[in-house]
Formats: sequence, C-alpha cells, structure tokens
Amino acid sequence: MSEATPFGIYLHIPYCKAKCRYCDFYSAPGARGVPQSYVDALLRELAKNTRRPDTLYFGGGTPALLVPTQAAALIEAANPLPGAEITLEANPDVVTPETLRGFRAAGVTRISFGVQSADDAQLRRLGRTHTAAGAAQALAWAREAGFPEICGDIMLALPEYTNAEFDRTLALLRDGGCTHISAYLLKVEPGTAFYRNPPAGLPDGDAAADFYLYAVQQLEAAGYRQYEISNFARPGHEGRHNLLYWNCSDYWGVGPAAHSCVGNVRRFWPDDVQGFIAGTVAEQREGDCTSEDYLLMQLRLVSGLNIPAYERRGGRFTAAQCVFMRQCVGHGYAVWDGEVFRLTPAGMVVQNAILEELM
Repeated sequence: MSEATPFGIYLHIPYCKAKCRYCDFYSAPGARGVPQSYVDALLRELAKNTRRPDTLYFGGGTPALLVPTQAAALIEAANPLPGAEITLEANPDVVTPETLRGFRAAGVTRISFGVQSADDAQLRRLGRTHTAAGAAQALAWAREAGFPEICGDIMLALPEYTNAEFDRTLALLRDGGCTHISAYLLKVEPGTAFYRNPPAGLPDGDAAADFYLYAVQQLEAAGYRQYEISNFARPGHEGRHNLLYWNCSDYWGVGPAAHSCVGNVRRFWPDDVQGFIAGTVAEQREGDCTSEDYLLMQLRLVSGLNIPAYERRGGRFTAAQCVFMRQCVGHGYAVWDGEVFRLTPAGMVVQNAILEELM
C-alpha cells in the first residue's frame, strides 16, 4: 500500500482510575499507571507493522496514565510520517504541567480532555474524578505546554440538564483555548452503572433533541463549525484520525477491544488484557467493510454521502428509498443536490430512523 493512501493507528490504553457510571468501553479501573508489560505488548505488535501512519491515536481508558517515556517509545515504534497528527486522550485530574510538557516533547500534537460538564455536582453524578476548576487548570497547563491542538468533550442531556449548564461548559472549553469540541448525547448503555441504576431527572427524547440543536447553534456562534454529528472545530482543526473512520479509510487498532479496517476488511482484538500481554490472543476477522458501512459513516458527516462514490462501492437506492430521501428534504431533515445527500442538524437528531429506511 502506498504511503499516499491515508492510514491511522489506534492504540488502546484500557487503564483508568475509576469507571464512570455511563462508560461501556472495555477498561481496567483502579489503575494508577500503565504496566510496562502492557506497553511492551503494544511495542511487540507495532514491530510487526511496516506502514507509516498519518495519524496516531492513544485512546482509552485514560491514556494520560502513561508516563511520557512510555508514550515516546510507542510513538517512535509507530514511526509516524512527518506532520502526523498524534492524539492523546486525558482526564483533567491525571495530568500535571510536567507530564503535559513530557507528552508534548514526546511528539503528541493533540491533547483531548474529557471535561463533560462545568457543574461539579453533575461531574460527581457521572462518576468523574475531576472538578470544573481542575479542568480549567488542565487546559491552562496544556496551553503552556505548547499543544497546537487542544480538544474538549461535552456531554449533553445529562440528568437535570439545562441550557445554562451547556453554556457554562462551552465557556470553560472556549476560554481554555480548545480548538475542537466533541458534544454528544448521554446514552445509557447496557452493562453500565447508569443502566443498573438509572439516575433521576433524565431528559426525554424530545428534550434531548432540543439540547442537541441548542448545542449545535451555540457552538457555531462560538466559532466551532460542525463537521460530524458530534464534532465541531475551529476551521482547519478537524480531527484527522476520526475522519479516517468516517471516510472508511484504513486504520489499524492495537490492544484489547480495539478494532481495525484495512483493505476493506474489519478486524478486532478480544477484550482480554492478560491474553494480549501474554501474546495468547490474536486479531479476529469481523467481516468486510460494505457499502452499507460507507453509507452509515458518511451520513455522520456534514459533508454527506456522495451518491456516485456510494454506487462505486456497490450501493444502490431503490425508487422507494429515493422517494423517502426527497421526503427528508421536504421536512428539513436533509439537503440533496442530486449528487450529495447530507443531513441537517434536525436530520442528525433522527439519523437512526433515516438509516433504517436507507439500509
């Protein structure tokens, strides 16, 4: 494969201090750091790769539990191309000025903080271990460390949620120098603490949709342009790694529960930390990346689905589906110029229902 073809590497760091009450990701809570044996297992797998990535993403868990020397070794082993985007996710309360300077010196270009809310009572309800003041401090330290890209997450439609809570959180991230903001609705997933004991005061579907549309409007007004259903950036600061996913480009995931798609073949690692460390588990084939996968991912993007590109991948819309698409346009859920079909913010709210008709 040519290096001109985009390629990303995702490194899963499953360790975290505590499991958030809404989290359904595979993780190992109660950690104060990342065992060197786990880093060694990642290095073992990276040594098998010969393709240099355009993007490298440390996801978790809490990748900021790595020490900078561990991150530096992993970056060196991944051998990213010059100008690569290198992202590291962080919780505000696990970083220090020293570790942030160390991550920056190791080559990390993009630091992403899971802030979620500027309301301390809400953070406690979610099981987050930081405070709003701690988030503001971490953002300040990241600016001082010289990160060119600083990202923050906001959760919407939380228990007892209000537009005022969103406004305070947006102000915290904007004033903290964020170039990119992810804003997404709380989903109560099976297997989470919130699923076992749902919190009081959760907004209903209509209220959640209103919170989403308000967030889109306010983020745009603050200079963060929407480019994906849950992602907003100052122009030129879009996340390159996640765009690989949404554009069905090649990416390789390494670590338990990590997923890959290379050459239109999807693979995944079993969710077994100890097996991964020991080298007794291997990537499993999940299936082919189909035209339906492409449709699903492209309709997440504000740029929308290019119909000729979809057809080149083997996709076709029936006459009935074309009628439905025109109805979506008529109801303000989509824009369709004959070649590109894209959802409006109102359409993003009901995306699942639209996809059910088109898949």
